[in-house]
Amino acid sequence: MGKLLIVGTVAFDEIETPFGKTDKILGGAATFIGLAASQYNVESAIVSVVGEDLPQAYLDVLKAKNIDLTSLEIVKGGKTFYWKGKYHNDLNSRDTLVTELNTLADFNPVVPEDFKDADVVMLGNLHPSTQLSVINQMKKRPRLIVLDTMNFWMDNALPELTEVIKHIDVLTINDEEARQLTKEYSLVKAAKVIQEMGPKYLVIKKGEHGALLFHEGKIFFAPALPLEEVFDPTGAGDTFAGGFSGYLAATEDLSFNNMKNAVIHGSNLASFSVEKFGTDRMQELKKDEVNKRLHQFKALTQFDIELQ
Repeated sequence: MGKLLIVGTVAFDEIETPFGKTDKILGGAATFIGLAASQYNVESAIVSVVGEDLPQAYLDVLKAKNIDLTSLEIVKGGKTFYWKGKYHNDLNSRDTLVTELNTLADFNPVVPEDFKDADVVMLGNLHPSTQLSVINQMKKRPRLIVLDTMNFWMDNALPELTEVIKHIDVLTINDEEARQLTKEYSLVKAAKVIQEMGPKYLVIKKGEHGALLFHEGKIFFAPALPLEEVFDPTGAGDTFAGGFSGYLAATEDLSFNNMKNAVIHGSNLASFSVEKFGTDRMQELKKDEVNKRLHQFKALTQFDIELQ
């Protein structure tokens, strides 16, 4: 069984989409990553911080998936990170209405002793200095370090982000962020620039238009499954990252060909995440549902071509 260390937020989200809205519900990058990775035979742990206001029931959701919470710091009297957002009709764009860092503002991650030898480290979206701190705490270099980031850090902590990118193997960002980071409109050119910065692999997420995997001049494209119902895209990227890193930790095969499989697995799980608000769909997701939809992905992408 591979070991997966997950670093990111466990948070409150309050969401409004054209299909409805919620009160404060369980969210956060580490939450979505952990729930997705729990679909695989991995030993996982979350490094994060919350306040005393996070209900025990939310912690029980993660424990029920056999996720180690030894290094989930609970700050007495503190408040949990809170994000409130409203999605536009296309569900591809949104307005952030409220962001309260709360306990996250002073977060110093502490990697649990049992996971300082983790095979795979999944660094969820956080300040780059926090991500680098985790890398520096590992006893030995993990076989794979995956990092997710966003345009906010490109705007506000670019030198720190550039530094941490030097130490990773896989960077996952969306197409807009790839263009911002490199000043290149062509994603193929952007991929070359990013790989020169450090990571051997790059995953560019394109939402409902799938995902691209780049490695040493090779490109793989995974489509997004056309869905009848999309209620809430919050956490879809993190769910992708959890499926991607969880699958690689479970299979212990880090070849480019298996990375392709990991991209499909990540895309597959993300297609479930958007079907309900917050983490609801990922909490109830069953293995047979996952496998059935994997067959749909296969049918969507495989064909025989006759060359004339």
